[in-house]
Amino acid sequence: MDTDAFLDAVRDETKTELSRLGSSKSLYADTEGEMDEGPVLAAVADHLHHAAETFGTWADEADGAAGDCFADLADTVGEQYGTVADEHGDHEPGEAPAMVEYLAGLETTTERLAGVVGWALVTEHKIGQAVGFFVGQASPQTASTFREVRGAVEDAIDAGAETLTEVCDGDDDWDLAQGAAVETIEAAYDEYFDTLEALGVNPKPVC
Repeated sequence: MDTDAFLDAVRDETKTELSRLGSSKSLYADTEGEMDEGPVLAAVADHLHHAAETFGTWADEADGAAGDCFADLADTVGEQYGTVADEHGDHEPGEAPAMVEYLAGLETTTERLAGVVGWALVTEHKIGQAVGFFVGQASPQTASTFREVRGAVEDAIDAGAETLTEVCDGDDDWDLAQGAAVETIEAAYDEYFDTLEALGVNPKPVC
C-alpha cells in the first residue's frame, strides 16, 4: 500500500463519519449548543492544545523519521493553538476531546502516525466549520486566521501518511495503520453523536 491508497481507504471507510463531523451540527456539539464566538474559539483551542501536547510526548518517545514528524507536528499545532488562543484572549484549556484521549492510548509508532492522519482528517473538517461560522459572523479576519490553521492541519494529513511509508513493512502494518486511523475518527464521531443526543438533537441528517 502507498500513501494515496492508504488515505483513500481511510476516507472511504469513514465517509459518513467525516461528512457529519464536517457539518454545522459538529460545531454545535463541540460548543454544547453555545454557538457564539467565545465558545467556538475555546472549542478549537482545546482541540489543538491537547493534540499538540500528545504529539510532543510522542516526539520524546520516538526517533528517526517518526520522531521528526511528531516533533514538527507538536511545534506546528502548538503554534496554531497559540494563534487561536490569542483570538480568544483568555483561554484556559478544558478537558481533552475523546479523539485526543484515544490518541493518548496508542502505543506503536505505526498506530500513532495513523492516529495523526485520523486526527487531521477530523480537524480539517471541524475547522472548515469554524471558517464558515466566522464568515457568517462577519468576522473576515478571524475566518482568514482559521483558513491558515486549516491549511496547517491539511499538511499534517500528508506528513503522517508519508512517514507511514517509512515505518510500515508489509500488509499487516498497513492494516494496523488503517485500523488506528479509522478508530481515531470513530472516537470523534462517537463523542459527536453522544453529545448531540444529550442536547436533544438528532445526530443524523433529516431529509
